[in-house]
Amino acid sequence: MNKRVEDFLNFLTTEKGASEHTTKNYGIDLREFMKFIAEKELPSLTYLDIRSFLAFLKTREYSKNSISRKLACLRSFFKYLVRENVLAQNPAAGIATPKKEKRLPSFMNPDEITKLLDAPNKNSWEEKRDKAILEMLYSSGLRVSELAGLNHDDLDFFGGLVRVRGKGKKERIVPVGQTALNSLRAYWDMKAPRESTSAIKKPLFISRIGSRLTDRSVRRMILKYVKRTGLSKEISPHTFRHSFATHMLDRGADLRSVQELLGHANLSTTQIYTHVTTQRLKDAYMAAHPRA
Repeated sequence: MNKRVEDFLNFLTTEKGASEHTTKNYGIDLREFMKFIAEKELPSLTYLDIRSFLAFLKTREYSKNSISRKLACLRSFFKYLVRENVLAQNPAAGIATPKKEKRLPSFMNPDEITKLLDAPNKNSWEEKRDKAILEMLYSSGLRVSELAGLNHDDLDFFGGLVRVRGKGKKERIVPVGQTALNSLRAYWDMKAPRESTSAIKKPLFISRIGSRLTDRSVRRMILKYVKRTGLSKEISPHTFRHSFATHMLDRGADLRSVQELLGHANLSTTQIYTHVTTQRLKDAYMAAHPRA
């Protein structure tokens, strides 16, 4: 049974172009499900088994969003098994997805952004690299996996553009601001402790031993500077992406343009940022209007 899971995860990576983050989470979800059904054979599963699993998750106080993700994972897994003739039909197909909890994305205000972007201030190769990473995250609204996957030849210094490979290996071209470009030049002009041997195809952001930086390395690096600046809120690479979108809309960018920049397949995904800006206006109104 575990081999079926491994085969499915390989299918996601090689044929569907799923990110490392997605594949890892699906693996966790499927192993949790396999543990729940114990020794039951896959061909004998029914929708009642799936419903029992979802009820079990509720007793463990999983959020609606987490349950929805696990159900989506199971649907994809069973669809794959139907394709491989392991199952006759998808037992999760007819189960309704729980309504997602609407949580507004966390973002930084411009002062917080400036404070964090200025945190790498030592004249070392490592801090020059970290400065360039932070500037790129905010300048172009990249996902951390997209940033870590950049190669040197993805960046057009003269045009101020970067080629990004997003979810499902879909490519898009995103502008890079001048401040971020300056930080990238400062980083790239300093010789790394050990450079990778490949010239043009080498990763844009590398470790001290010349290997490509991982998503986890970027997250740890950001946490280091959050602690250095004393910012009290939780800040992750995605907080930069949320801040990018919120600040763009605050300053008059249209929703379609922000959708393209973020690489969202659906406009509805981008629309959550309009709720953020509307809420900020409402808060300002309630605080300032004498009859609010």
